[in-house]
Amino acid sequence: MTQEFLTTVFGWMTALNIAVLLFSTLMIIIMQDWIAGVHGRMFQMERADVKRAYFRYLANYKILTIIFCLVPWLALKLA
Repeated sequence: MTQEFLTTVFGWMTALNIAVLLFSTLMIIIMQDWIAGVHGRMFQMERADVKRAYFRYLANYKILTIIFCLVPWLALKLA
């Protein structure tokens, strides 16, 4: 495995994870009430709790993407 290969892998991994994050965010924003209703019924949660769970999910996904994808890609680019 070369540094160039790893840089490419982490670059694509970052791009794909950011795309998933953006798609998830857009779907939650666009269909917020419908999705919150479905998940609220599925897990017997109030809509406010479901919306807080969405926020935690998006925040955690963003942090994990930064730590495990973006930072290694930047480190490899700078090396």
